[in-house]
Amino acid sequence: MISELVVDVQPKEVSIAVLEDKNLVELQKEARNVSFAVGDIYLGKVKKLMPGLNAAFIDVGYKKDAFLHYLDLGPNFNTQQKFLKQALSDPKKTPPISKMQILPEIEKEGSISDVLKVGQEVLVQIAKEPISTKGPRLTSELSFAGRYIVLIPFADKVSVSTKIKSSEERARLRQLIQSIKPKNFSVIVRTSSEGKRVAELDHELKTLVKRWEDNIIKVPKAKVPSIIYEETARAVALLRDIFNPSFQNIHVNNSEVYHNIRDYVSLIAPGREDIVQLYTGELPIFDNFAVTKQIKSLFGRTVTYKSGAYLIIEHTEAMHVIDVNSGNRSKGSDAQEKTAIDVNIAAADEIARQLRLRDMGGIIVVDFIDMAEAANRQKLFEHMSKAMATDRAKHNILPLSKFGLMQITRQRVRPAMDVDTSEACPACFGTGTVKPSILFTDSLEGKIDCLVNKHHVKKFTLHVHPYVAAYVNKGLIPLSSKWKWRYTRGLKVIPNQSLAFLEYKFYDEDKNELDMKEEKEIK
Repeated sequence: MISELVVDVQPKEVSIAVLEDKNLVELQKEARNVSFAVGDIYLGKVKKLMPGLNAAFIDVGYKKDAFLHYLDLGPNFNTQQKFLKQALSDPKKTPPISKMQILPEIEKEGSISDVLKVGQEVLVQIAKEPISTKGPRLTSELSFAGRYIVLIPFADKVSVSTKIKSSEERARLRQLIQSIKPKNFSVIVRTSSEGKRVAELDHELKTLVKRWEDNIIKVPKAKVPSIIYEETARAVALLRDIFNPSFQNIHVNNSEVYHNIRDYVSLIAPGREDIVQLYTGELPIFDNFAVTKQIKSLFGRTVTYKSGAYLIIEHTEAMHVIDVNSGNRSKGSDAQEKTAIDVNIAAADEIARQLRLRDMGGIIVVDFIDMAEAANRQKLFEHMSKAMATDRAKHNILPLSKFGLMQITRQRVRPAMDVDTSEACPACFGTGTVKPSILFTDSLEGKIDCLVNKHHVKKFTLHVHPYVAAYVNKGLIPLSSKWKWRYTRGLKVIPNQSLAFLEYKFYDEDKNELDMKEEKEIK
């Protein structure tokens, strides 16, 4: 299997597509001004205690106070609080963590009011991004994740991933980490560290310790609430979790992000940094790698997947509901059971892909086509478990109920990906009346004339729907060539699949959008 990463960096948003054998399997979108991301560390203040929930609401600067449960304080919360008080009262007397005395752990079944007080300052980390009307979910057990290990300050343990089955390898890694880790830091050894040499693990450990030291010095000068540590860029964070030897290419259309990713790859996989490539083509990067078309076909309410069969995917506040339909498949009584198992098996593969693609979390209920034979129901359950085995999010699958429903729970740390594939009419903006479409190219020419002769912009690109681009570029002397001769040779017409039929966008040579919409168009 060939895996590729395509990173589309736009002024307001970064989109990351993961392709496996050219098929889109994961899509992440993040606004470039997002201030709350999983892994960020904040200095916050306790706003309200909720003894009934055994939790507290913390002000971290979000419009809704963040939620911190007692069980998320971490066993070494008292040690962290001692360090924080010393850092805030007198930074010069704050001892390094390695010289601190670890205080006794808090009680596992204690009360939030015994540990926190209103107005108290706390160091917290975002565990879940704000979802719907809820604020961020927090934890006080701070951690810094690397590719091979996770570093946790204010503790002194070494844990090894249970997915490493070899007892000899587990013992080797435990002994190795114990010999190189600093005092009063816990380390979780990740599955990807299996078989790695001491030099690689030591280098990452030192990198994570330095990351802690470089950011914790901000605490004494910080105003409450404020950010102390910002998680790595989304592209780099995603790459950290999914990078493996099967990656063939990483395509990026922004030089700054390209250098960030290249530096990171050279750190975690020396010698492989050449797989990171800067995309400089004229077509939008997602169009060039056929990502846009897959997004349009895969994110709608209805998803067709095999021989006319299709899924209906509904999102509700409480859960996600998926209905499996056989479509125009044969429904003869003699072949009914075979049709049902065939459609259901193919649906399981597509549902596993959709869960990753949309990053759907919480409770998912799937209504498969009814099957009479218990062996087929068991076969479907086992196939679904196998199809979701590569999903990095924690999940749990229950066998089919007697009503033919399968229940799945999947870890949710950020809102589910919801891409609207319908297109607003760009010609009438909902009014129901449009200009004659034959005059569309005349309107475009008027805007080009205005840009060149009124605003003196000599070099720009015009993005239009591929059908319109084909029209203006057709013939011996295409319309686009006439525009170049008449106005400027710096004009390029680019087909863009993300645009609606009569939609258009102008960009300058720095890829900044030029607003050329007329007021009368949006009345």
